Amino acid sequence: MQPAQMAYDRAITVFSPDGRLFQVEYARAAVKRGTTTIGIKFKDGVVLIADKRIKSRLVEPESMEKIFMIDEHIGCATSGLVGDARVLVDYARLIAQIERVTYGERISVEQLVKRISDYKQQYTQYGGVRPFGASLLIAGVDEKGIHLMETDPSGTVMGYKADCIGGGRETVMELFENEYRENMSMEEAIMLALKGIEMVSEDKIENLNIEIGYVVKGGTFTLMGSEEIKEYIKKYKEMKGEE
Repeated sequence: MQPAQMAYDRAITVFSPDGRLFQVEYARAAVKRGTTTIGIKFKDGVVLIADKRIKSRLVEPESMEKIFMIDEHIGCATSGLVGDARVLVDYARLIAQIERVTYGERISVEQLVKRISDYKQQYTQYGGVRPFGASLLIAGVDEKGIHLMETDPSGTVMGYKADCIGGGRETVMELFENEYRENMSMEEAIMLALKGIEMVSEDKIENLNIEIGYVVKGGTFTLMGSEEIKEYIKKYKEMKGEE
């Protein structure tokens, strides 16, 4: 332990002399150890892509979920501690349904993200708790438009055109800075996301367990089937000039 850090990481309520909350930083480090998860806005919607990173042939791929439907118009992808992410997804679903029952209308994406972030921020303020070691990429469409938003363990909210959480974030974000374009088609967005995942993965793209979800204007959030995902991977390999 570094001398300047000594004792300041024992509790979430203690700031270090230079204004840092080490427990929050550790939670962010847990997210970086998670699987690569990408969100990209395209012309008519948003697509979420996650690498499940299954290392054993004994694991049933269907038993691992990284992308979830929150409401019919909102979905999210997670990276970090799986249990923490599951609790946040359940909370998000509850908030969305309370809005429907109370007001008879769909919750806005921005309102939902702020409620999740407020919930996460509470776990950085009180003794006896720890921050959630998970980040969420939330994609949705509502009356205000198309949204892709990230919420991290500190409760910070950021909106993005293209974003990555989990392992390899810096590499993938550099790729997006150079190659992301406005008004991409959904296929172009998926091809760019697959390129980013392959860049930071140890395996070839066809050996990865990829999960894809998307939502478009006027539609509902949809989880892509395995055969459709295989077709996109085949197109990606053809684009690269591979057989």
